[in-house]
Amino acid sequence: MGILSSNASITRYQVLGQISDPVMDTLIKLLSQHTIEEIDAESVDKSIGWTSFEDPFKPDFSQSSFVIGVYFLFSFRIDKKAIPTKVVAKQYHIESEKRLKESGKEALSRNEKKQIKEDVLHELSLRIPATPNVFDILWNYEKSTLWFFSTQKSANEEFESFFTKTFKLNLIRQFPYTAAMNVLTENQKDLLDRLPPSRIVE
Repeated sequence: MGILSSNASITRYQVLGQISDPVMDTLIKLLSQHTIEEIDAESVDKSIGWTSFEDPFKPDFSQSSFVIGVYFLFSFRIDKKAIPTKVVAKQYHIESEKRLKESGKEALSRNEKKQIKEDVLHELSLRIPATPNVFDILWNYEKSTLWFFSTQKSANEEFESFFTKTFKLNLIRQFPYTAAMNVLTENQKDLLDRLPPSRIVE
């Protein structure tokens, strides 16, 4: 679910650090350098990268495309190729029969079977398009807060790792305890740490 959906799952982060000046030029450069690469015609099973919010299938990182007031609005895309096992099995059987007929053998060696499977997977990966998953990002740079529109564990982990790789900035996922640490005084933090855990029973 994205930012314009009626229902949305959101993970809130605190961003540690700042992008080097000039911020806008640096941001555009880094986003453009790490734009998602298309893999439909490649023998690759996954691709991740940044894309534009307005058109996630045609990234544009000119300033007007992703700056709204004090916010940066863009998207994170994960493309994956999922080849059904039954399709692999079918093509493997066809290719094995073909190789046996050509060679005149009664059986194939282990290495030959391995090579056939690799060839089948390579050929199928070139023919099967990747399935895209797009996750919106809203980043308040001035307040160092960021909203990632997903709570999927795998998507969040991919995003956190790629964000740090791109911007050389760390993210702290915000939940009630970490949020409290950002606003409490040192004495209040000490009191919070000494509180016993509460047991909630319905």
